[in-house]
Amino acid sequence: MKPSKLLSLFTGVFTALLVLSASIAVPLLCRPFYYAHIKALNLDGYTGLSVEQIREAFDQVMDYCLGLRPDFAAGVLPFSASGASHFADVRVLFLLDLWVAVISLAALVILFVLSRKRKLTPAPLLGHGPGFWAAIGLGGLFLIVGGLAATNFERAFVVFHSIFFPGKTNWLFDWRTDPIILLLPEDFFRNCAILILALLVFWCVVLIAADLLAQRRRKKRTAAPSSPCSGCPGGGDCSGCSGCS
Repeated sequence: MKPSKLLSLFTGVFTALLVLSASIAVPLLCRPFYYAHIKALNLDGYTGLSVEQIREAFDQVMDYCLGLRPDFAAGVLPFSASGASHFADVRVLFLLDLWVAVISLAALVILFVLSRKRKLTPAPLLGHGPGFWAAIGLGGLFLIVGGLAATNFERAFVVFHSIFFPGKTNWLFDWRTDPIILLLPEDFFRNCAILILALLVFWCVVLIAADLLAQRRRKKRTAAPSSPCSGCPGGGDCSGCSGCS
């Protein structure tokens, strides 16, 4: 197998994108994660809505944001044009994340097939494979985002919206015109961030451990002495030896 630095680079980039986008996608796609917060945060008691009404409102909002329905709706709750426009912006980001996950996975599959066909292998960079460097990059992102969120989550929340919704203020909801915001408290978003960061840490550990294990196996294969069998005629040359054939 011929080492390829280009293959290593692309594999590392797409691995990082897949892990990041897939981790973000988990709270977006896992509805039970939100349902578990309804009673835990006393959303039904706080809003006066039933659990079924809260679930219906959340489901309709998420269906819209994930492209499963063309029009915005929030169950029995009213909403303003400004509120609906914010969720239209959110829809773009959610769908972008899902597309990044799908494209990254497809790219990794294509790279794997091509590498097998052309007999290429990712060239180690400073002694480590692409998975290791993908994990290191994601780890750096984790330290920056996690550190900011841990010190001041409210500030991190504002910074996030300023970056991804530049020049817009429609994410500042008035609960009287957009009561859906009462069903999406800050504690829920904080727990989403914790879940995403926990998944990132988990996959970073997996990638680093897999790389170190592969590196250890390579060293063992390289260091293993080639010992002739007892049937060799001498000199360690096993050619023509019946015991080695």
